[in-house]
Amino acid sequence: MAVTQRRGRRIMMTPEELDAFLAERRTCRVATVSADGRPHVSALWFAWDGTSLWLYSLTRSRRWADLRRDPRIAAVVDDGEEYGELRGVELAGTAVFVGEAPRTGVDCRELRAPEALFARKNFGLEAMPHDGRHAWLRLTPDTIASWDFRKLSAL
Repeated sequence: MAVTQRRGRRIMMTPEELDAFLAERRTCRVATVSADGRPHVSALWFAWDGTSLWLYSLTRSRRWADLRRDPRIAAVVDDGEEYGELRGVELAGTAVFVGEAPRTGVDCRELRAPEALFARKNFGLEAMPHDGRHAWLRLTPDTIASWDFRKLSAL
């Protein structure tokens, strides 16, 4: 795992905490670079396999077009209402397009595990439903920064 965090080491998540947090959360905010250079942020469901964030995106979205032109991507997953409850993870790197686009369910060995994980987590199903409008993006982060402000009370 590519942890490059320097500041805030006392409140960063351990690898086990990070895996558990990403396994329980459902929604992330994904940032891409628009054609004019502005950031574009949108929400997506995701699955984390312990190494990569798997995103099931509409292929006719601005996000998809942005990533086709410039694959740089960042995603934030966070939680908490009160200051002392805040926790989250920022993952950044390069998006990789995996499988057919749009996805119709043609067998793809690389997608077997992430699709099963995503289907269970987000739909409560054993098999991934395909609508012919979405496709897969994989973010294997170059950098990860995490925080868990609940650790501040222990300091």
